[in-house]
Amino acid sequence: QVRLVESGGGLVQPGGSLRLSCTASIRPFSMYCMAWFRQVAGQEREFVAAVIRNGGSTKYADSVKGRFSIARDNAKSAVYLQMNSLKPEDTGVYYCAAVYGGIDSTQDAYNYWGQGTQVTVSS
Repeated sequence: QVRLVESGGGLVQPGGSLRLSCTASIRPFSMYCMAWFRQVAGQEREFVAAVIRNGGSTKYADSVKGRFSIARDNAKSAVYLQMNSLKPEDTGVYYCAAVYGGIDSTQDAYNYWGQGTQVTVSS
């Protein structure tokens, strides 16, 4: 059974930080590209970040470059999203996603998804 479970979301003030985690039951985990997407209320789901199977290559949306960092721990079958300097516009539901193969920023490429975790940036 394939399961992706996100955690770490919550309420944070502007300029603060959060670290999201995603654990995945997919095997072999190391053969999957892992990514984070987010969906702001009333808007289309958008790409945030992705990391290739060996962790050596990453991709970020322009809106989060320099503030967010994605990493993976294949031994733990986990992927993380460190979010710093958070802005109110970062508010949304963050989803973990996986696809077998190389790195991709296209939502349609990912065939495994978590339930999402809420991130709220507000004073």
